[in-house]
Amino acid sequence: MKRWAAMSKTFARLNKDIILSIKEGGGIADPDLNARLRAVIQNCRAANMPNDNIERAIKKATDKDAADLKQVTFEGYGPHGIAVFVETATDNNNRTVANVRSYFNKCNGNLGTTGSVEFMFAHVCHFKIAAEGRDAEELELELIDFGAEEIGLDEDSIVIYGPFESYGGIQKKLEEEEIEISESGFDRIPSTTKELNDEETLEVEKLIEKLEEDDDVQNVFHTMSSSSEAE
Repeated sequence: MKRWAAMSKTFARLNKDIILSIKEGGGIADPDLNARLRAVIQNCRAANMPNDNIERAIKKATDKDAADLKQVTFEGYGPHGIAVFVETATDNNNRTVANVRSYFNKCNGNLGTTGSVEFMFAHVCHFKIAAEGRDAEELELELIDFGAEEIGLDEDSIVIYGPFESYGGIQKKLEEEEIEISESGFDRIPSTTKELNDEETLEVEKLIEKLEEDDDVQNVFHTMSSSSEAE
């Protein structure tokens, strides 16, 4: 049951990503002409999202009567001084604000103002490609002029990281080289983390879980490093 709930949440998030990518792309629903939409569809396929779901989301994004979806971010502190950054996609900002504030309050946290914790996170982009037959160091040299700053290995994949604003340049270069992108997206990496014990970690995880369960929430980032992770 938990697995299906997680899959449902992933599909819902990707559904909103499709709608936002079309909106931000000037209403262009053709992935050949909308690079961001093309990338989101790649992510959908990596998550095994059915083609019917993808097509429905594209159709919904171009429907004149579709709800006006907006990206809204929230910042605050959870228990034990852990900074929390929340990305949402909502068609009712009042509802989302009320919900997010209630989660912070119920979990001994405080919803802050814009900019209160954003500076603690580096906004980066990432791309995942197949590692087989490729030299990671050589690839890094090829992509450095397009904004790539770090390349790592994740099982059988190469993961390329760069600043948020380098997303378009790296994507274009990979596509020009006919390198298939299996997954791409954006992250907020904390500049520093705070280690907590197991009991404190559970308190923060309760807040994170409540946030992630909300239908309007797309991503939650934080500065927590649990004692188990440190080991």
